[in-house]
Amino acid sequence: MNEEIGISTEYIPLGKFLKLANIVESGGMVKIFLSEFEVFVNGEPDNRRGRKLYVGDTVEVEEFGSFTVVKEA
Repeated sequence: MNEEIGISTEYIPLGKFLKLANIVESGGMVKIFLSEFEVFVNGEPDNRRGRKLYVGDTVEVEEFGSFTVVKEA
């Protein structure tokens, strides 16, 4: 299942994206989460919480599923 996550800005950092997608509860949990779970951005592994995600990017999170960044209406 691919869930769409809408953003109203040009990009969103991976850490904020994980909060917006309700994968982590707080920003402080992001670093720990990224060290324990595989995250793929556009098919490539990435664990940088500051990684910029743009509209059209796909994020796959181990045990949580697949997400696509879309422009918020």
